[in-house]
Amino acid sequence: MKKLIFIILAVLVVAALSVWIWHHNVTILTTHYTVSSEDLPESFDGFTIVQVSDLHNDLFGEGNCNLISAITAAAPDIIVLTGDIMDSYDTDLDIACEFIDGIIGIAPVYYITGNHEYRFPLIFEKFEAHMINAGVTVLRDKTAEIELNGETITIAGAEDPDFSGINNFKDSKYFADRLTALVPDEGFTLLLSHRPDIFETYCETGADLVLTGHAHGGQFRLPILGGLFAPQQGFLPDYSEGLFEKDGTTMIISRGLGNSAFPFRINNPPELVVVTLEAK
Repeated sequence: MKKLIFIILAVLVVAALSVWIWHHNVTILTTHYTVSSEDLPESFDGFTIVQVSDLHNDLFGEGNCNLISAITAAAPDIIVLTGDIMDSYDTDLDIACEFIDGIIGIAPVYYITGNHEYRFPLIFEKFEAHMINAGVTVLRDKTAEIELNGETITIAGAEDPDFSGINNFKDSKYFADRLTALVPDEGFTLLLSHRPDIFETYCETGADLVLTGHAHGGQFRLPILGGLFAPQQGFLPDYSEGLFEKDGTTMIISRGLGNSAFPFRINNPPELVVVTLEAK
């Protein structure tokens, strides 16, 4: 009898754990940040940015309807896609294009590459063409201006270093110079860059706000310790999620929405980031 009770309890624990893990992989958590800056024009006070990062072709409801609903509910002024919207292990072009078609009518969309896009060049070329035809602004080491009431801010997009064959990009002067060249000397600049682990370099550019992803929140999040592992950072990474500030630069790291080679998250729900700008 005791053995039977133990087996039943073990089954119940495993079942409960499985449901908990499943729930933490399909339920989108929307995280809100407010970023204040003296460089922000008054017209942009209250300007709302929704960040979608590291979707990896995952689906949240049919046609990503749950994700699209969450984006719509945030009432963004712009939507930014900070890389790895598709996945090198799941290059279903139709899923990615359907998502783009579902959000393009909500607000202007800006896109930068991640490391996964580099791995399937022919399919990515088709995806990029679809985005451009749909009206997405693709920023591959480019900038654009956003205007409100005659005032402007700059949005800059960094091409992922994999596209330049830069392996040790943390110590790469070439990559640092590229980033710096994207940021104007004056005015407010929003910099989109996939990798979070070069925070010091972002600070040196003078960008006011940097939105990144890539680390997947550390994949498994441990109490007190935080993220377990992130690419390029290894175990217990310093930059896996959240907000960091230094020398007038704010960096926000999205935990991302999807999974790649490792198929699930633990204690790390998919995240949609919403940033509201505030003029000081």
